[in-house]
Amino acid sequence: MKTKTLLQILMSLFLVILAYSCQHEDTYEVLSPVYMEFDEFRAPLKSSPARDIKQAGKIYFKDNYIFVNEVNKGIHVIDNSNPRWPKIIVFYEITGNVDLAIRGNTLFADSYIDLVAINISDIFDPVEVGRIKNAFPEVLPIPDDPAIPMAWDEIDRRKGVIVDWKPTKRTGYGPDRLWWGGARMDFLALASGGGMESAGAGVAGSMARFMLNQEYLHSIAQPFVLKTIDVSSPENMMQTDSIYTWREMETLFRYDGHLFVGTTTGMVIYSLDNPSKPEFVSELNHINACDPVVVENGIAYVTLRAGTWCMNTTNQLDVIDISDITRPKLLKSYPMFNPHGLGIDNGTLFICDGADGLKVYDATNPLAVQSNMIAHFKAIDTYDVIPLGDVLLLIGHDGLFQYDYSNLENISLLSHIRVGK
Repeated sequence: MKTKTLLQILMSLFLVILAYSCQHEDTYEVLSPVYMEFDEFRAPLKSSPARDIKQAGKIYFKDNYIFVNEVNKGIHVIDNSNPRWPKIIVFYEITGNVDLAIRGNTLFADSYIDLVAINISDIFDPVEVGRIKNAFPEVLPIPDDPAIPMAWDEIDRRKGVIVDWKPTKRTGYGPDRLWWGGARMDFLALASGGGMESAGAGVAGSMARFMLNQEYLHSIAQPFVLKTIDVSSPENMMQTDSIYTWREMETLFRYDGHLFVGTTTGMVIYSLDNPSKPEFVSELNHINACDPVVVENGIAYVTLRAGTWCMNTTNQLDVIDISDITRPKLLKSYPMFNPHGLGIDNGTLFICDGADGLKVYDATNPLAVQSNMIAHFKAIDTYDVIPLGDVLLLIGHDGLFQYDYSNLENISLLSHIRVGK
């Protein structure tokens, strides 16, 4: 009798909870995918007249031209034959573009899930000459508001390429259910290598995910995948290797026959003795943080920063001894404001410290970097730099800046192209 009574009580309680839940379903907002049909997405490349830069991303330099990515839209080409008077001359319309690299007269660019090879022999008339479809199959655009959950259950890649997200309303038991059973998707649209590339190539900033080496392109295709692609024949590009890792890779830097990979959990070094198949050499762990890296004379400089996607509250510069490439060793860490990209040139270290501006240091003594500041340009919000011997290229929320640093005692602004309104 007692058992029956207890069972009845439990059943009654269950029915009450069920009835309450049914009457208290929530209305909440999710982000639904916006598709572009494949035929439209893969239509022939177009160029258009010069336009203002609205949202600048990665930068690249080659043959007196500066290439500035317009996030997810394409690439601005700037004639920089006179750094005092740079001029935007043409815009390449490339849907979903974030990264680029140039070898000879061929520009390699990502276009969401595809890799595209573009002949730019005529800078005003780019011609697509090759494409690897689905080279980066899991890439998705970053949503404007990461706080709103994505509706993974609505994704159907047969409908086309996902190019955006739109807010939609749902009624149910809450957005947490959208994550159940959902596979991880990879966002490369803004996430953050660089350095001098191989012969015939240009120079990338430290936030780059594309890095050329001889006739190969190394690319962070997804946060956990490093791909190597043979681009010796742009018309017939072919993947030669994929390296899978538990680390979330972010940036690439090539130096002295090695590929330095910045990840959210440390720096990883690969040998490029066999350029078609990088081989692991060593690694150095650090706390979870966003992490670009540059290298010079046996020293690696790594900036760690906090941010929305970085899952960390630490902002610092790490100085790492790599004189023994198989055993990198942390020498010292320096506190920073919110460092992003950086560059090194003959002992002069340039750091984009986010909203705290551009900081220039004498790094000839790696153990005394912070006490040897050369200059601090505070009134700009900075993202990445490319040092070119005497001229520094800097991109940030406030635009494209060029500085003459031939005289370190008097670093001077050469020009400024505004970004946005």
